[in-house]
Amino acid sequence: MEFSVYNPDEIDEIRQLFTKTFTDSESEAEGAMVSNLAYELLTTTDNHDLFVFVARDIDRNHGERVAGCIIFSRLTFASGINAFLLSPVAVSTDYQGKGTGQALINFGLNTLKDHGVVLVLTYGDPNYYCRTGFAPVSETVIKAPLPLSHPEGWLGQSLLSREIEPIDGKPQCVEAMNKPEIW
Repeated sequence: MEFSVYNPDEIDEIRQLFTKTFTDSESEAEGAMVSNLAYELLTTTDNHDLFVFVARDIDRNHGERVAGCIIFSRLTFASGINAFLLSPVAVSTDYQGKGTGQALINFGLNTLKDHGVVLVLTYGDPNYYCRTGFAPVSETVIKAPLPLSHPEGWLGQSLLSREIEPIDGKPQCVEAMNKPEIW
């Protein structure tokens, strides 16, 4: 498995990955919603507000295939802290349960740290994301950009220290993430 920054030529393959992964695990409607979100993030977000990483399976017989994709988009706080939101994440069902997603997230977090990012937040399954260093975050410590339908899924990780310092004010997310229905 090879981990790297995505190639913009892979947008259609990435969109198909999100569609299939979320259709298989949730529903056709969820697959369409998440793949549209990923596509919108990739096509409308300024490059300096976005980090996108892929896991590629390189097979001599079948060529390269995108097996996973993670998208980090900027969260803007009044304090100016360099923070990003990890969402969405997809790993092909063929590669789930093999550590591909965790390895890809760790690759992404290390790359973000190398680029001076100090805080990463996500909104998802605590059982999954806690395996890569995320921990629950109370909204008294860091508010979410929009109201959360599942507050237990608001998770964070400092890339500088063990503790997440409280941040005043509500962050702004990129436009593609600024939709109440995804929160």
